Amino acid sequence: MATINYDQFKQTELKVVKILEAERVEDSDKLLRLKVALGDSERQIIAGIGKAYEPATLVGRQIVIVANLEPRSLMGLESQGMILAAHGENGEAVLLSPDKEVPVGSEIS
Repeated sequence: MATINYDQFKQTELKVVKILEAERVEDSDKLLRLKVALGDSERQIIAGIGKAYEPATLVGRQIVIVANLEPRSLMGLESQGMILAAHGENGEAVLLSPDKEVPVGSEIS
């Protein structure tokens, strides 16, 4: 595993967001379009968690994202961040989230 130094790590902005909307991306069984609140702004994130989660179960949840990742286009939709997830026993995504509700936009440190 490659390592990074502390200064490199500090450049990554990990933040808590709240999912406002979630829907399946047309013509994809894997991708979901999430609209998330990030404190004073909202963003769209395209995430490959559609096999593990039904969109309706995600609305209102707090999750952790990489907030300062360069935008990327997936199936013609701009993704403005990346969710953090672990691989469960069966290989499906398991979203990372705080164990208690925190203010939206809180930084992970």
